[in-house]
Amino acid sequence: MKKYIRKGVTVLREDGILPVLIQSLQKLERDKRKKEISNTHKHKYTSLVSRVDAMRANWSLAPYAPSGQPHTERRVINWVMSPPSGGGGHQNIFRFIEYLDKQGYKNNVYIYSTLDNMTIAQAKDNVRVYCKARNLTFARYKGSMVESDIVFATGWETAYPVFNDKTTANKMYFVQDFEPYFYPMGTDYILAENTYRFGFHGVTAGGFLEKKLSSEYGMKCDHYNFGAETGLYKFQNSVVRKEIFFYARPVTERRGFDLGIMALEIFHQKMPDYTINLAGWDVSEYAIPFPYVNHKALKIEQLPVLYNKCAAALVISLTNMSLLPLELLACGTIPVVNDGPNNRLVSNNENIAYTQASPDALAQMLIDVVGNKNLPKHAQKASESVKSSGWGPSLVKFEKIIEKELSNG
Repeated sequence: MKKYIRKGVTVLREDGILPVLIQSLQKLERDKRKKEISNTHKHKYTSLVSRVDAMRANWSLAPYAPSGQPHTERRVINWVMSPPSGGGGHQNIFRFIEYLDKQGYKNNVYIYSTLDNMTIAQAKDNVRVYCKARNLTFARYKGSMVESDIVFATGWETAYPVFNDKTTANKMYFVQDFEPYFYPMGTDYILAENTYRFGFHGVTAGGFLEKKLSSEYGMKCDHYNFGAETGLYKFQNSVVRKEIFFYARPVTERRGFDLGIMALEIFHQKMPDYTINLAGWDVSEYAIPFPYVNHKALKIEQLPVLYNKCAAALVISLTNMSLLPLELLACGTIPVVNDGPNNRLVSNNENIAYTQASPDALAQMLIDVVGNKNLPKHAQKASESVKSSGWGPSLVKFEKIIEKELSNG
């Protein structure tokens, strides 16, 4: 050490302090660049939720509890959600927002995402297609919101900023699926699962989620029933239909794309005269071993037209039930659905053809459905079975859940 000190003193005497400072600054800059280069090649945590929000949520020590003070103004609701697209989940949320708007509520949407840079203008354009709410605002979530009576989390990642937010609003959770199932067992599975322990009051899509979350996580829940837009989805074709439909979403694992393709291959081998329609995603890049029509992602108003051409439809739902079965029934299309409490506890309509989740069982059920000699009459009956299954009762129930929550504080 003394040797280096003497060397430093000698350099200062001979060269002065300025060259020494320059050399020191240059070394610091080189070290900084090396660190930056090193960091750019290291794996970083990437998830729908920010790691800061995940670490701040101290639910295990202090779960959320409402204030217990009833609200007097019951007219402002904040919603924290992922960037709104045209998917069924967002459409369903905005169905309820539009209804509340008509009842005089002010709705504020806060977009939360670690991965998607959708602009506010883009979000408004996307939503405008399916929601006509007038008293509705959009903003990026940046750590705070305007004061409201209720704030809704709408997906597992949004539950974290809602939990952390310093607000007097009642915190609730709009749950449309058991989202841990979206991941293999690991960090995101656990982070998603933990949100059901936050202490929020859940409003679930159907009875399956209410039962699961209340019994397994002690979460206070109410549920609403699924419906069909019977003004849009109507029975308009009473002749014998020679086509079938498959809700094909290869990018969404819970929709069992490969399982469905296997079933359809068996179906095609035995019933080659039926046209197979795939819609939900562009599947042109996928190897599909039978002739098919690739409808890609259709607009909402195009769906009833396609459904009314089809005798049966294959809809695989491996987590919470899809909205499609009731919409298909309204058009006289018999849905073939994998059996299980996740589906039956949402709808046990006798016209849904439930069967085992195996390629041969699904294929055989499709064959049995289209082989029904009285299928046109059965299709008419199936359509009539959902005429009273519109969204009206569920929308009214949703508002009553909100009113009760506010009156209790």
